[in-house]
Amino acid sequence: MSVDDAPGSAKHRLLVLGKITEILDAFSLDRPVLTLGEIQRLSGLPASTVQRLVANMVAEGLLDRAGDGIRIGVRMAYWAAPATRDVDVLELVQPVLRELRDETGETACFFRAEQRQRVCVAMAETRHALRREMYVGKVMPLHVGSAGRVILAWRPDLAEAVLEAPMPAFTEETITDPAELRAAVDQTRRDGFAVTVGERDDGASGLAAPVFDSAAELVGALALSGPTFRMPRERCEEWLDVLVSRAEQVIRTLGGRRPH
Repeated sequence: MSVDDAPGSAKHRLLVLGKITEILDAFSLDRPVLTLGEIQRLSGLPASTVQRLVANMVAEGLLDRAGDGIRIGVRMAYWAAPATRDVDVLELVQPVLRELRDETGETACFFRAEQRQRVCVAMAETRHALRREMYVGKVMPLHVGSAGRVILAWRPDLAEAVLEAPMPAFTEETITDPAELRAAVDQTRRDGFAVTVGERDDGASGLAAPVFDSAAELVGALALSGPTFRMPRERCEEWLDVLVSRAEQVIRTLGGRRPH
């Protein structure tokens, strides 16, 4: 062993930090709890290294035990909170929207709830000549469209207010029955995303996924939208993995986490 590789040396400490990072990177929003074997497989580290480092990380609060599994430690969220306090969410979202637009070719938007409406607060517009009308600042009702569905799914206060108020029909596909909309909102919460076709505009489709902050509270909805002839339901479903992974990217950058 060289002097640089000896325990306590600067190089050794950097190697250990790299391995810790690989262990932390094994976790994701769809893999919040892992066994030691799964951590070893996903990180590619030797089993003995994983066992030793995980034990030390649990002792330091970087990881927590969850029954027979391991999850990211609550202490990590505590550290992340001050780092993200002054982060401009829109600055983080804008490059993700451009990447999402370039991957799919369709308009990518970020929506926030404003009172009982949803507002487009950031977007990357499609380069196709034929596109849905969308612009930053556009206000839309919450009871129609995939982004509205996502917001209602993780904002029960807004969901109850919307369900108790009249829900005008925009197309034949608009859900105007409170029981039907409640069921659709519940399904969105179970799925973790929403896909809608023709609810707000005839011949238009959308899919959306939630973004959460470090307190597991909804920040907004990341969405794709476009004409149905380019985005039939089957195509929307094909793009769900891309959309959800981009939403997860924003959540991780914010130090966010999904609600239990």
